[in-house]
Amino acid sequence: MLYPRCMMPFQTTIHPNTAVFAARREGMLNLIDQWHALEQRAADASAKSAERFAKRGALLPRERLAQLLDPGTPFLPLATLAGYGMDDPDLTRCVPGGSQLAGIGLVSGVRCMVVVTDSGIDAGALTEAGNQKLMRCQDIALENKLPFVHLVESAGSNLRKYRVEKFIRGGGMFYNLARLSAAGLPVLTVVHGSSTAGGAYMPGLSDYVIMVRGQGKAFLAGPPLLKAATGEIATDEELGGTDMHAAVSGLAEYVAENDAHAIGLAREVLAALDWPQAPVPAPQRASKPPLLPTDELAGVMALEHRQPMDMREVIARLVDESAWLDFKPSYGSATVCGHARIESHAVAFISNNGPIDPAGATKAAQFIHLCNQSGTPIVFLQNTTGFIVGRHSEEAGMIKHGSKMIQALSNSQVPHITIYCGASYGAGNYGMCGRAFHPRFCFSWPNARSAVMGGEQAATTMDIVARQQAQRTGKVVDEARLQAQQTEILSLFESQASAFYTSGHLLDDGIIDPRHTRDVLALLLATVREADARSLRPLQFAAPRF
Repeated sequence: MLYPRCMMPFQTTIHPNTAVFAARREGMLNLIDQWHALEQRAADASAKSAERFAKRGALLPRERLAQLLDPGTPFLPLATLAGYGMDDPDLTRCVPGGSQLAGIGLVSGVRCMVVVTDSGIDAGALTEAGNQKLMRCQDIALENKLPFVHLVESAGSNLRKYRVEKFIRGGGMFYNLARLSAAGLPVLTVVHGSSTAGGAYMPGLSDYVIMVRGQGKAFLAGPPLLKAATGEIATDEELGGTDMHAAVSGLAEYVAENDAHAIGLAREVLAALDWPQAPVPAPQRASKPPLLPTDELAGVMALEHRQPMDMREVIARLVDESAWLDFKPSYGSATVCGHARIESHAVAFISNNGPIDPAGATKAAQFIHLCNQSGTPIVFLQNTTGFIVGRHSEEAGMIKHGSKMIQALSNSQVPHITIYCGASYGAGNYGMCGRAFHPRFCFSWPNARSAVMGGEQAATTMDIVARQQAQRTGKVVDEARLQAQQTEILSLFESQASAFYTSGHLLDDGIIDPRHTRDVLALLLATVREADARSLRPLQFAAPRF
């Protein structure tokens, strides 16, 4: 007897012609437009330096990035909103990006982590957000075995926004560069302009350094600081110019005549390394697109997170042939687990159609163990109000079973990729592999919201506590004060819940357009698959400079 295939196309119940779908799509597209407007704000701020760059024959940072990457190949930008609401609390003028352009792309056929100082903004001076973004990119490169290519032009730390904690934590940038080199991952730096103080250690801790003659300069203390500290007077060329570092100090391996030449040399160096392509086995089947259009992802999610949502509708628009193998669908049904493929890559999904209950936590824990047995990467699509609360769930062992899920997640060895698709509240953020649980990659849709609980619940909780306290002490309840407290708490939670805020504070790796999620996941799955198959030649220490 022939049985039907278990991995079958998902039967959607969403109708794109309805008013509900149209309203959801309009709301999502508005959020996408707001996100792109913020990215454009950074591009415009950098472009204001175009005349100054042109006078010295230099390329703008975005032009440098474009020339570095292989034409026509995918590039995944990272943390484009870094610093939004962080470097400047005035959201109307805050320029996001942390003065860094960063992402994963191909250079001479080699998948690399690329970071470019956006020196069109404040001369590339490092901000707290920029420091954190750079260190996160270094961590990604190390975990995913990516060569690190850095186009540098930095005035050092932004002294107008000096914070001692930024200075202390910033040392991690240099620690990470040493670890990358020692792990067997090439670190290549192009010095396009002045690289002062901390900016000078970036080439100093690189394996290959290219400097632009007449433009590139590296010194621990520039002429003004040198004079202030020691009284010594020297020109910037004498102190740290390209020719000095190429002929005297030995810092530079290659000298370029201009930016374009320097970027060409960087591409040649990577090609000359003959960086081995990971011996990844070919997928067992040809890739086929989803049967349901990925474009519909702009209208699938309810922007009001209280509305119920079957996350299989999302998965069906991400995976090959919209085909899906549901794992224990009748047990812990609010927790969705199953297998599928994206661009032929085998992948597991864990998602939420409601709060995580004891059965859902138990199912997820078992599924995580099984994915580790088969070596299958897990994609977490977060859309949960958290672990379920109440007398019945406590009696059913919610704490015990939720802990079981977190233990399985914390010790899982397969790659994890997290997408915040909707709500991410309470410990559900943790159990669904939030940032603190170190997913390989973590992205947000622009409608995503994260908080320890909803603002209304937080305000009501504090109201109840205040009333109980007044009752115990025999005091009269100050209604006006409680109303003001409620308003304050609601405002506090609302101001921090949005994806724009969390992404600005680097609590993810960036915002992505829901319609591009399949492409992003395909690139990430290829990256982690290559990383897990690649053998490196680690050293006991970083490659020393002589």
